[in-house]
Parts: sequence; C-alpha cells; structure tokens
Amino acid sequence: MKTPLMTEYLQGIIRHLEKIHKEEQHAITEAAKLVAQQVKQDKLVFAYGPGGHSNLGSQELFFRAGGLMHISAMLDEGTLLSGGALRSMAIERTPGYGKIVIEDYGLVKDDLLIIVNAYGINAATIDAALEAKLRGVKTIGVTSVEHASSTPADHPARHPSKQNLHELVDVVLDSKVGVGDAILQISGLEQKVAAISTFANAYLLNAMTAEAIALLVAEGIQPPIWMSGNASGGDEWNAQFIDRFKGKIKKL
Repeated sequence: MKTPLMTEYLQGIIRHLEKIHKEEQHAITEAAKLVAQQVKQDKLVFAYGPGGHSNLGSQELFFRAGGLMHISAMLDEGTLLSGGALRSMAIERTPGYGKIVIEDYGLVKDDLLIIVNAYGINAATIDAALEAKLRGVKTIGVTSVEHASSTPADHPARHPSKQNLHELVDVVLDSKVGVGDAILQISGLEQKVAAISTFANAYLLNAMTAEAIALLVAEGIQPPIWMSGNASGGDEWNAQFIDRFKGKIKKL
C-alpha cells in the first residue's frame, strides 16, 4: 500500500527538523547569546523578513504567546503578501529598498537585527544586511546556505552584488532548505509540492528564543514573555508590561 502523501510530508518535516537540530545546535546557542545580551540590557531585538513568506519569520517572533516582548518585527508593507504577491516580489528585488527599511526603523550601533529570508539572495535582504553592517548592527541570518549557494549569479532575484545573506551576518542559522523549497513529488506532476521553509524557520527561531530565555533565567533575570490573550488571565498578564513597550516597538 502506497504511503499517503500527508505521511510522506510529515516524515519529511521530521527528518528535516532533526537534521537542523543535530547540525545547528552551536549556531542556535550563539544566536541565543546575542538575543539574551540585548534583553539583559533592556534593548529591543529587531526582526525583518524581507520577502513574501519570509515575512512569516518575523511575525513568528513578534507578539507571540511564549515569546519575548523585546522583539520588534519590522513589518514593512512593501514585501508583505497582503499588498499583492507580484508587487511583493518586485519590491524585494528592488535594489536599495532594504536600506530604506533599516533607516526607517532607526537601527544604530550595537542593535541586534534578525534577518529571515529562506533563500538569502534578494536585493532587499542583502541591502538590509549591508546597511546593518555599515551601522555597526549585530546580525543573525536565518536562511538556507544550500539554496543561496546553488542559485546562479545571474538569477533575476539576486542583489546586484551577487552576495548571499549567510556571507554577511554575524551568526547564520542554516535552515538547510533545498532548492525550490517544496519536497513532495507526485507521479505525473512536473513540479514538487509542499514547501518546508516555514517549518524550518519557525523551529530555528523558537529554539533560539527558548535558549535565550533559559540563559536569562539562569542569571536570575525574568524576561517579560507574552501570554496568549485567548488564555484565561492573558490580557491581565500582558497589560502589566504594555506601557514598557508601547511607543518603543513600532508595530505594537
């Protein structure tokens, strides 16, 4: 009996996450240290996902039950799919756009920026990383080294410099997503289906966050953590911290 596609997908996701877990533990720990250091100083941690579904990465960290309140998601409307999918793709390929977003959020020396981009090649992503470096901002990149390294230099999505995100950041969290993202092959269908990058990015980001929180608690620091507003007492719990971050986090 043929294995159902849903089972193949589940097994593929599990194998992929186990590979990340096995090979990226050191990088996750190093990224967690950077995050913990910012929170320890009561500084924001910025998260930018310049491109289509990569925006989900910054949203995964932001205003999230069980997540750090110090996360400021840079939800720029330009590359959000809600503004139009083709428009989003055109803007993420526009040289100089990522720099504008960094400028708009006012990042300065010794800030921390998490850049989430599944493939790590588009113009907005590279410009954001380059501008951050120019400003002395520490960076964590969540991306696929394999995907970027396998993409031809003349691909239309690439930044004019042909650089990759993983070459520019201080810490790389390698999502290990294969070329094309989708992992299931259906007989009689040319294109693969069922993408995996969102799962990979979410695991890396949440694992990093959990490790950062554990580091803080080990030092006797109780960082403010979001509680679901849909859970009993959630609104009351979150309310005690809102004034601390309102006006400081742009999208709160």
